Amino acid sequence: MHPAAKLRALLKQPGIIKAVGAQDALSAKLIERAGFDAIWASGFAISASLKCIPDASFITSSEQLEVERNIAEAVSIPIIADCDTGYGNALNVMRTVNDRERAGVAAICIEDNVYPKRCSFYAGVRRELIPIEEHCGKIQAAKAAQTVPEFVVIARTEALIAGWGQDEALKRAQAYADAGADAVLIHSKSPTFDELRTVAKRWSGKVPLVVVPTIFDGVTAAELEEAGFKIVIYANQMVRASIRAMCDALDVIKQDTRPGSVNDRIVKLKEVYEIVGVPQMEEDEKKFLPVGSEKITAIIPAAGFEKHLLPLIEDRPKCLLDIKGKTILERQVAALNDCDIKEIALIRGYKKEAIALPNIRYYDNDRYEETGELFSLFCAEHEMRGRTIVLYGDIIFDRAILEKLLKSPADISLVVDLAWYDHQQQGARAPHLNPDLVTFEQAPGRSYLSRFVMPEEDHRIVKIGQHVSHEQAHAEFIGMAMFSEKGVQAMTGLYRGLLASRADRPFHEAPSLAKASFTDMIQELIDAGHSVQAVPIFKGWMEVDSFEEYQKAWANLRQ
Repeated sequence: MHPAAKLRALLKQPGIIKAVGAQDALSAKLIERAGFDAIWASGFAISASLKCIPDASFITSSEQLEVERNIAEAVSIPIIADCDTGYGNALNVMRTVNDRERAGVAAICIEDNVYPKRCSFYAGVRRELIPIEEHCGKIQAAKAAQTVPEFVVIARTEALIAGWGQDEALKRAQAYADAGADAVLIHSKSPTFDELRTVAKRWSGKVPLVVVPTIFDGVTAAELEEAGFKIVIYANQMVRASIRAMCDALDVIKQDTRPGSVNDRIVKLKEVYEIVGVPQMEEDEKKFLPVGSEKITAIIPAAGFEKHLLPLIEDRPKCLLDIKGKTILERQVAALNDCDIKEIALIRGYKKEAIALPNIRYYDNDRYEETGELFSLFCAEHEMRGRTIVLYGDIIFDRAILEKLLKSPADISLVVDLAWYDHQQQGARAPHLNPDLVTFEQAPGRSYLSRFVMPEEDHRIVKIGQHVSHEQAHAEFIGMAMFSEKGVQAMTGLYRGLLASRADRPFHEAPSLAKASFTDMIQELIDAGHSVQAVPIFKGWMEVDSFEEYQKAWANLRQ
């Protein structure tokens, strides 16, 4: 159904049609949400908003049309386009009609001012109207050009604005109706409704009447309907309201300087997201985008201080240790970016002022000496909305590992290294002093080949932590995990509950929730019945948690 059909249906129904002036798609969306019947694509408001210039035929037809097209895409209620004088003669009017039909506009309104027009309420402007015959020709051309049968042409007369009297206004209105106009707008700048009330009583009733009560603004819609008007246009109240609101907010910010000083005057970001359709976009992403192609946020907890790494970290945190010209953090960011992960948040703590890489959002854990990884991670809880990667700040890894993790369909996925098991079985010294070990629900095969090439199947983890016995462990958690939106909700919900119920009690391997590690939280998720899946790898990564490991990284990295 073309929007013009909706407007025709409204014209046939009882009651006055309430249209409100919009300057852009956002204001139009708000008008629709407020429950109004139609949009008035206001030339006055669009001139002010789009170019900050007077309403004086300075906006071209194409510029106005682009705004109208944007509005049509944003709303489902009919749009009445304020097309001034039709942007030229009768032939220009024909083009105007066809352009608006294709854009999804329901109606145009053209006035009998001379070109270039001037806003009806500009003081000191000499008013000249084109001859009745010429405007009738424009109306006839508009009706001849339309290809959508329901398209509505509103003829507007400025006779009262020009001071030519009620008789001239009615004469012109009647002629325009006889020429084929679907409705007539008789404009007035009288401070009271009396003038137009009288005009409406004298009107023949051949076509509906339209009214714009800008100056006589004390009249109600019910009074207008009782007087005989079918459409009321609140033409410029929205742009004027937005100017007042913006000026008030600017004044407060200038004086106070805090962004939050205007929180009581502005809507929350969530409301903006809802208006512009972010929730629907997120739903569409879930339905139609394959796993790994949606927006992913990486969170890097890097707040800790390891005294045993002094003097290496005397003037910088561990993530800024340089290895052959690149810091650990720079290597991590490069790997994330190579996998098209641009949304990166990092939690700083020790020597936080030293970390200042661009394009990263920073959160600070100033209690880093008395808290653990989990506390640091939840300093960035704001980032935990959709698919999220958690990445320890002291590991270096092959890009292929991250790519494999991104392919995991599980709600909670942990990258684990099977090479630890082989070191253990061979009696070799563990590559890391205090590894986070994991136990699978189903033990992997014992042969080297079966462990190096594990089948793509369920690898559910049942135990994780530094206290897992070596006899029960099957692999080592490397410090890289991924959560789906559902997995994030499970973790954040569980954490909030723990804060309320057992914040000061021992928590798995930690003396308290505040000192807990990330793996303590993973074990809590497992114990609560959530499936935690392993993404198995075989080497391809390094941890820098000791001077020996730092030397090894220097020796083994190629660049």
